[in-house]
Amino acid sequence: MKTVFKGGVTAVALFAAYAVQADQEANLVINEDIEITVRADAPEHLENLSTIYSGWVFRSSETQALQMDDFENPGMIFVDDAIEAWNTVEGSEGESCASCHGAPEELAGVRAVYPKWNDEAEEVRTIAMQVNDCRTSQMGAEEWKYDGGDMINMEALIASVSRGMTVNVATDGPAQSMWEKGRDIYYTRFGQLDLSCANCHEDNYDNNIRADHLSQGQINGFPTYRLKNAKLNGVHSRFRGCIRDTRAETYGVGTEEFIALELYVASRGNGLSVEGPSVRN
Repeated sequence: MKTVFKGGVTAVALFAAYAVQADQEANLVINEDIEITVRADAPEHLENLSTIYSGWVFRSSETQALQMDDFENPGMIFVDDAIEAWNTVEGSEGESCASCHGAPEELAGVRAVYPKWNDEAEEVRTIAMQVNDCRTSQMGAEEWKYDGGDMINMEALIASVSRGMTVNVATDGPAQSMWEKGRDIYYTRFGQLDLSCANCHEDNYDNNIRADHLSQGQINGFPTYRLKNAKLNGVHSRFRGCIRDTRAETYGVGTEEFIALELYVASRGNGLSVEGPSVRN
């Protein structure tokens, strides 16, 4: 990433001095059955936060309600599409996702620990990377676009069967160097606005920036259905949007930089529940 300009606008000038009122004491229970942890003690590796909050806490009561019922959650339409893809035979090997994994529920717990180190490939892998590896090596099928509709839908399906499970992304061992790279990116200021991820989501969460009520930027709810663009959104696409908002050149979807950033940001949510597909502004 290239910084276009540094120091022209300070972060403080952008943030309102008041917080938009939200029901931060609300609790999320999906379908009156799946209890979601939306606030937890911060993981030990976070030095500047004592409590972590799901982005759901900072949304309006109307938006919160959409996620409490799968029949109201618009993101679940895309989960249904992914179930069809899950059972579809593709590629030269005559296999489907179901051929190896059975029902999607067999992947319960996967979303809670990704991104994670893959010993065989000797790299940190996101769910998208693992899905594409399965498609090419097991199914003999073509890769999906990293942040394309098919991939984001499949990520939403995989997340949905882990809802309520505790995020527990590893930050040590062979993944540590990538985690540290992601941490460095998180705290680096970029762009004409001279902002880092931390300036918004650590220093100013619960404040208002223009019309947006800032959250802690947790990604336990991804993929997320955004009312703003009426579709499911992936983590890397959201990273790109945030960095563009600082008026800087950004990294590409699926790049090493964004994989590292995803690993680090995911670990900031250790202790919250998987809740995707979530609903946000």
